[in-house]
Amino acid sequence: MIVDNDLLSIQQARILAENAHEAQKELATFPQEKLDEIVEHIADAVEEHAEELAIMSHEETDGGKWQDKLVKNRFVCNQVRKELRGMRCVGVIKEDSQKKITDIGVPVGVIAALCPVTGPVSTTVYNTLIAIKSGNGVIFSPHPGAVKSIGRVLDIMIKAGESCGLPEGCLSYLETVTKSGTCELMNHRNVSLVMVTGVPGMIQYAQKTGKPVIYGGTGNGPAFIERTADIGQAVKDIIASKTFDNGIAPSAEQSIVVDSCVAENVRQSLNSCGAYFMSESEAEALAELFIAPDGQRRKGMAGQSAQVLARRAGFTIPENTTVLVAERKYVSDTDPYYREFLSPVLALYVEDDWMHACEKCIELLLHERNAHTLVIHSADEDVILQFALKKPVGRLLVNTPAAFGGMGATTNLFPSMTLGSSSAGFGITSDNVSPMNLIYIRKVGCGVRRAEEVLGQSGQAGGQYKVKDNDSNMVQVIQQILQKAIEAIDDPADR
Repeated sequence: MIVDNDLLSIQQARILAENAHEAQKELATFPQEKLDEIVEHIADAVEEHAEELAIMSHEETDGGKWQDKLVKNRFVCNQVRKELRGMRCVGVIKEDSQKKITDIGVPVGVIAALCPVTGPVSTTVYNTLIAIKSGNGVIFSPHPGAVKSIGRVLDIMIKAGESCGLPEGCLSYLETVTKSGTCELMNHRNVSLVMVTGVPGMIQYAQKTGKPVIYGGTGNGPAFIERTADIGQAVKDIIASKTFDNGIAPSAEQSIVVDSCVAENVRQSLNSCGAYFMSESEAEALAELFIAPDGQRRKGMAGQSAQVLARRAGFTIPENTTVLVAERKYVSDTDPYYREFLSPVLALYVEDDWMHACEKCIELLLHERNAHTLVIHSADEDVILQFALKKPVGRLLVNTPAAFGGMGATTNLFPSMTLGSSSAGFGITSDNVSPMNLIYIRKVGCGVRRAEEVLGQSGQAGGQYKVKDNDSNMVQVIQQILQKAIEAIDDPADR
């Protein structure tokens, strides 16, 4: 029998959205303590399978390193979980007794979540934990290139969650994944928010839903090495970051911008850390692997090692090579190295001073509107401040490896696998996305002034308003109505 997968996926999306809507109503009644218990139970279950899931996702996607994927899986199950403990997302989350204001956390409802092929397991687990923590239902549309590993981890989490009281239907996923089904899910009336993590091809469809969209994108983020930096440490940080999971972390450096007076020191440090400087012909051959003549990205290149990339491009590199470096002068549409290569490949630009470097970084950040993450290695606090003030970027990292600093492993940013893009119109936040991005805050304000005090501050003189002649009749009528209302409130007989 011939099966129309588009129709099947659309039908699944409708059923899942309707079921999640009903189940989330029950979940929304759970106190924070019960939600926390479910989160702990889910994280425990995933942790038991962390290595199996890392190997499975590596084999399915043919990208990155399973050992590094294991690090990310454990990061979510441990460091993220610790950060979530004690955080209040629903019910009373803040009280100001002095101002008599109370904040109430309210779940947004049902979330449609799209996860990437680059970090299928860790991102799916993370988005599940923060959704349940904040009392939301979540339905996943797995990336077509990682259906098996995403489905496997979701099955583990669904079983663990429901055994601990998670209402059936609160956590689910499309088993038949098509673009039509995913669009149906995002547009469904019972879905309140769309979260797109690392799937840039779907962001335009998410935007057309008219719903709030959280876009955890990737980006062509540069790292600036300023003259006062610890050059050796800066280069080590960049290499460690760019080789982690073969360069597919969303905040990992895509290029290096160097202060000219320390450029030779940077080159020497890169060489000592295993970087291979490509000739122009080698750089062109490599770029053709990533970018087709029509400008489209070729599939199957993300997360490949430097050795695999060089072999495919037709040149030989030393066995100990860690990253491939292409020295460039300009950012232009004719040079593919301004674009993001999710692999251990770096462009290197040399600028006369920090001001020119600042402009180069802005060019790189804005060229594809992927202003995601920027790193600066410097000991000059004034230069760092100028970068922080001027750069159109979601997060500025200082003296740290970008892949780890962006996700909150080597910084005190919120530990997250969904990093908001700062590009205008691409999403509602540039935060390291947390449970607090998945709630509404209901404000409760107690009266601290009487109505007559407010009226007395509105232009009254001697108990009468100062008005223009042509407005006097209307204002007198309004004054009489307000006065009667105040007298009625103050009359003990009416209490």
